[in-house]
Amino acid sequence: MADDIEQLSLFGDEKNIDNDSKLKTEYLNLVETLNYHCERYYNQDEAEISDYEYDQLNLKLKKIEAEHPDWVTDNSPSRKVGWKAEKGIQVQHDVPMLSLQDVFSKEEVEEFVNKVREAYNNEVEFLVETKIDGLSMALRYENGKLTKAITRGDGQIGEDVTLNARKISDVKSELSFMPPEYLEIRGEVYMTREAFAKVNEEQELLGKKLFANPRNCAAGTLRQIDTRITQKRDLSLFIFNIQDVRGMDIKLHSEGYDFLKMNGIKVIEHSYKCSNFDEVWDKIVKIGDLRGELPYDIDGAVIKLNNLDYRNELGNTIKFPRWAVAYKYPPEEKETKLLDIELGVGRTGKVTPVAVFEPIRLCGTTVTRATLHNQAFIDELDIGVGDTLLVYKSGEIIPKIKSVNKNLRPESWVRYSIPDICPSCGQPLFKSEEEVDIRCINPNCPSTLVNHLINFVSRDAMDVKGFGEELIKALVDNGFINDVADIYYLKERRDELIEKKLLGLAKNTDKILDSIENTKSNHPSKLLAGLGIPNVGKATAKELIAHFGSVDAVINAGVDDLTAVGDIGLISANDIVSFFDNETNISICDRLRSAGVNFEAASQALDSSALADMTFCITGTLPSMGRNEATELIEKNGGKVVGSVSKKTMYLLAGENAGSKLTKANELGIKVISEDELLSMIQN
Repeated sequence: MADDIEQLSLFGDEKNIDNDSKLKTEYLNLVETLNYHCERYYNQDEAEISDYEYDQLNLKLKKIEAEHPDWVTDNSPSRKVGWKAEKGIQVQHDVPMLSLQDVFSKEEVEEFVNKVREAYNNEVEFLVETKIDGLSMALRYENGKLTKAITRGDGQIGEDVTLNARKISDVKSELSFMPPEYLEIRGEVYMTREAFAKVNEEQELLGKKLFANPRNCAAGTLRQIDTRITQKRDLSLFIFNIQDVRGMDIKLHSEGYDFLKMNGIKVIEHSYKCSNFDEVWDKIVKIGDLRGELPYDIDGAVIKLNNLDYRNELGNTIKFPRWAVAYKYPPEEKETKLLDIELGVGRTGKVTPVAVFEPIRLCGTTVTRATLHNQAFIDELDIGVGDTLLVYKSGEIIPKIKSVNKNLRPESWVRYSIPDICPSCGQPLFKSEEEVDIRCINPNCPSTLVNHLINFVSRDAMDVKGFGEELIKALVDNGFINDVADIYYLKERRDELIEKKLLGLAKNTDKILDSIENTKSNHPSKLLAGLGIPNVGKATAKELIAHFGSVDAVINAGVDDLTAVGDIGLISANDIVSFFDNETNISICDRLRSAGVNFEAASQALDSSALADMTFCITGTLPSMGRNEATELIEKNGGKVVGSVSKKTMYLLAGENAGSKLTKANELGIKVISEDELLSMIQN
């Protein structure tokens, strides 16, 4: 799709288009491209392009449709609100949740304001508010009690997210001040930049995919099946509209805000009353200046009528209300000189080059650094120290480099290349043929050691009880641990540990040392999962040990041997081989083996082979079994349990609140069974 975007970016720039057939083909391609990105944005929470890039494509679409209205298809993004809800339980909206018409210039704002003023003899009042970059949600209250929370979906039908909404601290379960008979309010679920950073830190620590931005993270979190994840990720909510009310008379939007605030409901923080265009534009500029100071992302300013009767009179189009527009701020760009390129080593060993440049002001903040991602990005932009860079803020938040002004390039210029040596530990860096990223795979690298250890002792790996992050940091800082194998030799330094009180007093020290000792008999898949091999987590480790029988057999396996295992692809196979080609990693394994850590799976007799060659996925809350218990039962009877639904899945074991996995299983025609049916399959 990226190629499509580049190709389509030429739309509308050609002054003389005399080939309608060619233009219509381009138009249909543009519809397809925009729909693709809408689906990624709304249903998969994984936007591939920025809002600005999407807006530019959308403007080109609208221009063509204005010139050729007979070409407009029902599938055009211009005729849709949001995207059809495809996950969870679907709910019909009582009040359609429409989008806002975007405007991009001062002239368009003036046209909107003056048009509305003329309709009411200039006797109108506007509100100018921050447009939060999140996802819309409606809350329904009956007699003061929260009864339903619904995502926007396609504006007509949304997804029921009530259980997760109750985990958001800004969502009130009950209204205490003069609650009306019925109240429906609409707000924007978002994530502060601080909360977003914490989530991505944890994702990186666990070796999981990072979220691209707070909006994507908030959307994915609100749709989680496990409400504990929603609560942990600290979502926030601003209310920006009363959709419907019965048993109370509200005339002004601002009056509605006053009522909501009396009930402890958090409404939009920056909302300004204005009576004419000059005042409106002044507040738009004021909000724009706040962008760098706010703790959350905004993607524009909303201009809307305050009088609710006037709103009803103006009504809506098929997609937008006629009484409001959203002004989208243009990306701010400035040139600056590249002073240096620094290398950082992340928690997973990924080496990231960072541009250090002369300070510039963007969106209200001083910017001096921006990521250069990888060598491919550096080569594509042709960057070297001394270059003049054009820098902007993606989503008005994250500094990014757009281009290089080669006309200002110094004579001594040399294109930058990432060195072959890790800047943190001095060991050779590794790059697989399948990846663009360069990594340090030295488990002793200071930049990765603490987080590697945290993963090793975690529940999904060796599961060392009571051995938390603070203890690990203290042991590393005091030289007691330099790699994961050192954990099993701490008992030899018991007296020294007690003297320094690094694990507490004698009683607690012995308790932790005993806990470490107890993990030596763990199933070898837990050891394999804890070693920090790229793309080898808990599930993959179990599959490898089930196939090879021991860690040593995995160590000695070649690429062809590994790709013969279930879901192991070429990338994972190469990562495993490269990991065990490293002498340091082999040395650590030797020391773990010498310490008595179990490397070999004991042959376990199955209870039966009733589920042999059958693949199951589990979702929802089962009547009498937890998921771990159900997984163990299936595996003991010869079956295999996977974490997601695919065409290879034979059965979905579903309980209450099954969610998106049930929807996907039905789409793929996968048989859905209950707990009783599973037990019957085993017994028969």
